[in-house]
Amino acid sequence: MSLRRILKSRGELRIHENLDELSTDLVEYISELSEASVKEHGAFAIALSGGSLIGLLRRLCEAHYNKTIDWAKWYIFWVDERVVAKSHTDSNYRLAKDGLLSRVPIISSHVHSINDSLTAEDAASEYEFGIRQLVKTRVIDVSDISDCPKFDLILLVMGPDGHVASLFPDQPALAMKDEWVTFITDSPEPPPERITFTLPVINSASNVAVVVTDGSKAEAVHLAIDDIGSDCPSLPARMVQPSKGKLVWFLEKQAASKLHCVQLSE
Repeated sequence: MSLRRILKSRGELRIHENLDELSTDLVEYISELSEASVKEHGAFAIALSGGSLIGLLRRLCEAHYNKTIDWAKWYIFWVDERVVAKSHTDSNYRLAKDGLLSRVPIISSHVHSINDSLTAEDAASEYEFGIRQLVKTRVIDVSDISDCPKFDLILLVMGPDGHVASLFPDQPALAMKDEWVTFITDSPEPPPERITFTLPVINSASNVAVVVTDGSKAEAVHLAIDDIGSDCPSLPARMVQPSKGKLVWFLEKQAASKLHCVQLSE
């Protein structure tokens, strides 16, 4: 089963029966965006998340995509990162390197990870500075309605509490307006120190995909997507609303089970 629905205010829903089906669709979506971005402006700037996402991207390592994707034009960033050594098991960089980047012919200088020798505050400042330099040279486009970078694709995963990136409910980082990258030292989930893109950067992207698997997140999916009136909790995932870009939700059927806006067959 695969169900697609376009909602007026919350983007496109793609609901899949299982993880294998979701992974196939997600990888093809990324491949198509890569091709379009390279044709349009000669590069594909993509920001990754951690967690279950990298496992769902495993098909990008298959021979078919090695032939069809122009890996030399890819520029890799992270939506958020744990402030730990790159060799640490909690590192999103390590997760992506082991599961994807070491298996495809991406140019190493195009992989932009944080400086793991710095404090969280300094790592966030340096990461933002690096992105600003790439905006100046137009490796990353700039938004035409703000000074924010316009990534070709930002890939998010959502937690059971509705957090995306390292933007957690009721945290001051949600209110950041001027910073592109900020830091936290009290994450509700370990490890406590992290850097993260801010909402203005996420919402300036050309394309944003939110990937949600597992039935434990069904209530958060409902609160993030359904029209439930003014009493809706301000979940970070609901604040993902690209200004001019496209928003797509890739949902496993169990994660979509409490949605009111679609009827799912048993």
